[in-house]
Amino acid sequence: MAPGPVGGRVAPMEPPSPGGDRLCLVYGHSLPPGSHPVEGEEVRVEVGAAGPIRAIDGGSIAGLPRHAIDRSIPAHLVDHRANVRAICELGCNRVLALGSAGSLRLDRPVGTLVCPDDFFAPGVTPSFYDDVRGHSVPGFDPGWRARVVAAFEGRAEAPFVDGGVYAQVRGPRFETPAEVRALARDADLVGMTIAAEAVLAREAGLAYAAVCTIDNLANGLEDEPLTPERYRRGRDRTASRLLEALERVLPALSEPEG
Repeated sequence: MAPGPVGGRVAPMEPPSPGGDRLCLVYGHSLPPGSHPVEGEEVRVEVGAAGPIRAIDGGSIAGLPRHAIDRSIPAHLVDHRANVRAICELGCNRVLALGSAGSLRLDRPVGTLVCPDDFFAPGVTPSFYDDVRGHSVPGFDPGWRARVVAAFEGRAEAPFVDGGVYAQVRGPRFETPAEVRALARDADLVGMTIAAEAVLAREAGLAYAAVCTIDNLANGLEDEPLTPERYRRGRDRTASRLLEALERVLPALSEPEG
């Protein structure tokens, strides 16, 4: 039955809930176009008017490309609500999200992997609710995040940093040097998707943690100007380290909690 009016307005849509105990790997621009780190059958997940969402069913792991299989959806147009619904429909209860990020600090250079423990996104306010139930306390899941950190620290050969504040901006453009200086007062890295996913994942009851690749130094941190071409070169170098790490890490993280 379709939701009816409540107090003269449309009733809020209920959030999804985890449908199983699988791991979902959500990925995007931290990998080159055409890269899908989860091997399996492509499936279509119905999520209502926004669907279907195309994903990869890899058995114990599901893969969900947040920008669509063909990488056609830019960051500012990603439907995070539909993606989180699809994660639940795929039978997952925990998410490892991969995100491409720019470093706001010179001591976290290109090629570093970072597992943030907080985010700064005052203008990012997605919710499955349109009433007071949306008054939630956001954040990464501490227990799941600790498991992700342990897996990467024990298996990844790439430089790995446990902790940091992720700042989310709208995109799709990069930030100006003045914006970078302002963000750097409160954050360590900047991207366009992770905070929004984390907020909705918590509303849905999903355990959510992220590992971000430092693919460029933020605009203005170096004498040489940042360009999309420099970003892509950094992304491609870092992606090889990330893919090597995932080969070792994903089998361990795909095992259900004991």
